[in-house]
Parts: sequence; structure tokens; C-alpha cells
Amino acid sequence: MTHELRKRGTSEAAATTDDAVLDGRLRLRQPRRGHRVGHDAILLAAATGARAGEHAVDLGAGVGAAGLALAARVPGVTVTLVEIDATLAALAGDNVTRNSLADRVKVVVRDVAAPARAFAAAGLASGSAQCVLMNPPFNDPIRHRAASDPRRRAAHVSTSAGLAAWVGCARRLLAAGGTLTLIWRADGLAEVLAQLQGFAGIAVLPVHPRPGAEAIRILVRAEKGARAPLRLFPGLVLNDAAGQPSAEAQAVLRQGAELPLARL
Repeated sequence: MTHELRKRGTSEAAATTDDAVLDGRLRLRQPRRGHRVGHDAILLAAATGARAGEHAVDLGAGVGAAGLALAARVPGVTVTLVEIDATLAALAGDNVTRNSLADRVKVVVRDVAAPARAFAAAGLASGSAQCVLMNPPFNDPIRHRAASDPRRRAAHVSTSAGLAAWVGCARRLLAAGGTLTLIWRADGLAEVLAQLQGFAGIAVLPVHPRPGAEAIRILVRAEKGARAPLRLFPGLVLNDAAGQPSAEAQAVLRQGAELPLARL
């Protein structure tokens, strides 16, 4: 190995961290700075229902946390991780291999706003997925101060128009009867419902930081072409009154348990 290659390898390692997720069930290499894997990705995976033999697409996958957590929980499901950032996509590919999931998980570099033909060229034809899961950027740039780091800003800041592109991509990829699962900020529920044209069977699960506190996130599941009323589930409370992780949250975030939306 040349000095230049050794130097580059050291630099790349210093720019990333190697982290345990789901109590060590997954190992993820991710950027040391910028957007970092948190509870949202694991909650999203836990809310996604999938079965062996089905194809799930994780839009905006980042380093692959949600899609890999889903693949780890559901043996036999195949997952495509879609990420616009080539650097993050490369890390996702590395994470696929290091978690021994290369036989069921692949990575595609694409923008969710890309046309159908661009997705089809990557093996993602319209109607080819039974599940789509996504954690779109959800902070309103008018109300939230944008991060200075460009990757962190891209991962967090969006608008209603941006959400429309994400939902539109999911709608196109899903087969009839397929399900979309997403996580969003709780005060943006109306925005999400407004974009779910062509979906029904909508179910919402709020996420609360502690007992008695307003929800900070919502997990939303919707079925393409279904005819069913909206359902609102009891909320998931992350911490008890003493600030300690709740038993229910621990089961999901550490032990890999699924949430009720995944059982619909």
C-alpha cells in the first residue's frame, strides 16, 4: 500500500464512526459530522410491515439504518436502499456487507425527484415494491434554523412541495395494495394527510418524549388504493416520568420489536 493510499484510508476512517444499533444487532459506519442515525430510523423500520418474499424500498436511506433494521427483523424480505448522496450511499453499501445482508439488500444512487425511467434503469420499475418506507426531510425552513453542514441541512429541511415529490415517488413504486410508511414531525400531520392522495387505510401512531407531553413525531402508514377509514393508535412514550427509557421504547429501540402499524 502506498503512503498516499494509507493516508487516504486513515482520513476516511477518521471522518466516520462505527456504531452499534439495536443493541448490537446492526453495526453502522456513518459520518462523524452531519446527519447521524437516531431513533427516527429505528422507529420507522419498526412501524413497517413486510413479509418474506416482498420487496421494500427505503427512500432517502442515508447510511441504510432503517432499511437494514427492517431486513434484520424480517427474514426473506428484499430491500433496496435509495440515496441521493453518493458518499452516504457508499457507506450504506459497506453497511450492507458488514451486516451480512448483501444477498437481500442493495443500494441505488437516485434522487426521489428523478423520473420513472431513471428508477426503472436501476431495477426499480413502477409497481415493483410491496412496501416503501421513508424519513423525508421535515423541518420547515421558515420556522427552523437550517444547519450549516450541507448534508445535515439536506437531511432535515424540506417543504410541502418536497414532501409531495417523496410521496409521489413512493406512490409510483408501490404495487396496488402496497403500503407506505413514513415518519414526520407531529405538528405536520395535516401536511402529510394532504399529500396522501391515492392512499387510504391510513393509520397514525404518535410518538411522545414523556408522559403527558405533546407528540414530537408521527408514524404514518397508508395503503395504495385501499378503502378504509383513518385510524389513530395510542402513542408510543419514549421515556417515563423520571426520564428513563420506557419498557415499550426499549423493546423497539434495543430489542428490535415491531410497532402496531407493522401488524396491520
